[in-house]
Amino acid sequence: MSPQPECTTLGILIFPGFPMACLTSCIEPLRAANEISGQTAFDWVVISESTARIQSSAGVTFAPDLALSEVEKLDHLLFASSPNSAFDAPSKANAALQRLIRNKTRIGAISGGVFPLARTNLTGDTPLSVHWCYEAAFQSEFPHIPINGSVICKEASITTISGASAVFDHMLELIEERLGGDIMAEVACWFQHPFIRSENVTQKVPAISTPQSEDLLPSQIAKAIAHFAEHIENPIQISEVAASVGLSARSLERSFKNATGQSPLVYYRRMRMKQARQLVLYTNVSIAEVAYMVGYATPGTFIRYYRETYGVTPVSDRRAKNSMRVGSDDALPSG
Repeated sequence: MSPQPECTTLGILIFPGFPMACLTSCIEPLRAANEISGQTAFDWVVISESTARIQSSAGVTFAPDLALSEVEKLDHLLFASSPNSAFDAPSKANAALQRLIRNKTRIGAISGGVFPLARTNLTGDTPLSVHWCYEAAFQSEFPHIPINGSVICKEASITTISGASAVFDHMLELIEERLGGDIMAEVACWFQHPFIRSENVTQKVPAISTPQSEDLLPSQIAKAIAHFAEHIENPIQISEVAASVGLSARSLERSFKNATGQSPLVYYRRMRMKQARQLVLYTNVSIAEVAYMVGYATPGTFIRYYRETYGVTPVSDRRAKNSMRVGSDDALPSG
């Protein structure tokens, strides 16, 4: 495959608290591809709403190359941010983004960057890839936008990527398109990136308190967990779940403890608390409403279980997160 003569240009639009791994996972494979191929096949530019220095979630600051309003032409533009990020001047930013889109720029987002991207209202009802850690918060804020569970979602002119490892995969895909499979494979080997995932690969979700992901658990246990996930707001009885997977309640209890070290009831409660924490940390939904959204009719029981799980009340957790800002875990997922 002969390389195309023009340079492919990638813009990374960063916001305060963006995951640094997402930035390096964009740039490093492209840099290596240029070096291996002996040509400038790729160029990249770090962009922000203004030219002020931006602090990453790791506390390292970056000086952007350009303000968004100064960008004239890009092939790709990816948002990198925490879930709480938004433009200071949304109308001006949207005008700049619309200009780029008219010039055939493919826009998208990495990890928490899907939130400010969706807040622009430029994605419409296009399905987007959302990191599993942010799904509940995203669904709460954008109930009209379908969530795609794959690591990379390319729909229409929008590319959304679940995390830093997935964006590395996407960069390898761009390298293969431009420079061929041999260069792509060599870049992957440079970074000891052994598995090149396609966009259709489903995100791995960790099983609670076990060293495995949910897809590696015994099939009946994995199916039970799927039933739990479908009944967060409207809780289901453990006996109903057992019947749905072809087990007695006692057999499910025994099998569940063997596979996860926990009873089905405790595991289910932990799932609900995980979803609740997303809503506490990444939305402005009231604590009473959060309790209702994870299946508790009154806040009291919910607050007690939340404190048992995380050691703090939901109000204290939200207050601490807001006070820490960039130093918090806003942009936690980078894998």
